[in-house]
Amino acid sequence: MDTESTYSGYSYYSGRSRGSHRHGERSRDRHKSRGKDSRSEKSVTITTPPAEPLLGDSAVRGEQVQDDNWGETTTAVTGTSEHSLSQEDIVRITKDLEDSVGLDCRRYFTLALAVVLGLLVFLTPIAFLALPHLLWPEKLQSCGTACEGLFISVAFKMLILLLAVWALFFRQPRAGLPRVLVFRALLAVLVLLFVVSYWLFYGVRILDSQDENYQGIVQYAVSLVDALLFIHYLAIVLLELRQLQPCFSVCVTRSTDGEMRHYNLGQLSIQRAALAILERYYCDFPVNNPALLSASKSRAAKHLAGLKVYNVDGEFPAAPAEGPGNNAAAAAAAAGLAHSQSRAMIAAAARRRDTSHNELYYEEAEHERRVRKRKARLVVAVEEAFTHIKRMQEEEQKKAPADVMDPREAAQAIFPSMARALQKYLRTTKQQHCHSMESIQQHLAFCITNNMTPKAFLECYLTPGPTLQYSRDHWLARRWTLISEASVTSGLKDGSTFLLRCGDFSLVVTTKRMPYIQMSEEYIDPKSHKFVLRLQSETSV
Repeated sequence: MDTESTYSGYSYYSGRSRGSHRHGERSRDRHKSRGKDSRSEKSVTITTPPAEPLLGDSAVRGEQVQDDNWGETTTAVTGTSEHSLSQEDIVRITKDLEDSVGLDCRRYFTLALAVVLGLLVFLTPIAFLALPHLLWPEKLQSCGTACEGLFISVAFKMLILLLAVWALFFRQPRAGLPRVLVFRALLAVLVLLFVVSYWLFYGVRILDSQDENYQGIVQYAVSLVDALLFIHYLAIVLLELRQLQPCFSVCVTRSTDGEMRHYNLGQLSIQRAALAILERYYCDFPVNNPALLSASKSRAAKHLAGLKVYNVDGEFPAAPAEGPGNNAAAAAAAAGLAHSQSRAMIAAAARRRDTSHNELYYEEAEHERRVRKRKARLVVAVEEAFTHIKRMQEEEQKKAPADVMDPREAAQAIFPSMARALQKYLRTTKQQHCHSMESIQQHLAFCITNNMTPKAFLECYLTPGPTLQYSRDHWLARRWTLISEASVTSGLKDGSTFLLRCGDFSLVVTTKRMPYIQMSEEYIDPKSHKFVLRLQSETSV
């Protein structure tokens, strides 16, 4: 039913318009489309290749906002789009690539510097013991029993130091941070200054004078190894033990859907706290699904698209003759017309907003009903497929070993019977881009191999899981940007706020210091809560 409302000589309605007005709308749409085509020559839309599609169905259903073909084709289309790339975007992408190359170079430079410093540290005690035998062997005093015992002490201490340094420092890097770790840099400078100081003392007091007391030289090397062990203990305290005690409670909120988690962190810098949050994000947060947010946007666009404006007083005023004054008058008339139309649209949208909650309620109810219906069909299809697998296993036990099917072949054999129901369910719940046909078949083969139930197979599709549960394309090689007003090398403080941005969403992190807890003790006398129950011997009859 058409609803009409009049404002300042104009009326707008939602629904279908008259035939003549449709003809005028089509002509104006064709004119706009030609104008867009002429403007779209400067932009290029790039579609990245998604995962392998589940089924080859090219039909786009009315309730779906995005394409459900699961990436059957990879195209490069020219045209105006919200994802179009301009020249500035291409320059920014090129700069990002150069920055990534710079980060790789810095990582390898840091690794090379650490290796050089480690070799200097471990070769220095050996050089202290070997140089006197190479430069003045005839002047050295004989090494007694105590000196030979010091050799064993140096050997074992250096072995312990080597294992400790390998366990603490030479580990696979978890991430590339924007700035240098302050404590690691301080420890490296401290070790370098320490070794250089020992070399200076060794050169002045032993090499120049060619000291003959070899036992004293060995004790000097032992003191160097002991000092290096103490520096390694200091590194364990600063890098590992200091952050164990929780000091801050951080609230992590995803900007797209408002998903929220709370974590306890210790004394960390902002960049290390960001790294700890991202490591937990991939395990705790459900996968980010932008398709779930498209329903509200399409609903708002539908409300505004249903409003049209037409003139109820007759034809539009004729175009005036050419001239400076006439052009100004025409422009003023057009501006007034557009202003009145916009005010009328706003008034109509406000009136329609009163009934929009009913539409939202029925849309959500219809969506839930559709999800339950397709979930029931999917459960029945999967149970029938697994029942067929059990029958196949019973038949294969009677066959020769050469005729037995492996789990991969069994998964491919029963997959078509459940594929259609699974695809419809994934499309309804907006998860079709998270699961490819290859990943589903691998999961099915895994469940068959480990003799899992149909419910175990369906759990990862019925309940959205964390990001790491899905294919590597959803989380591998993702670059995060840390945005903070304070320096990223500074420590966390009460009220600190920073952002972690990745693609079209970001994580907003707010920090609160954990309160100081004051506990007191209250003594309760054990005899204070004892009582005596007196019963009367005589009872009423």
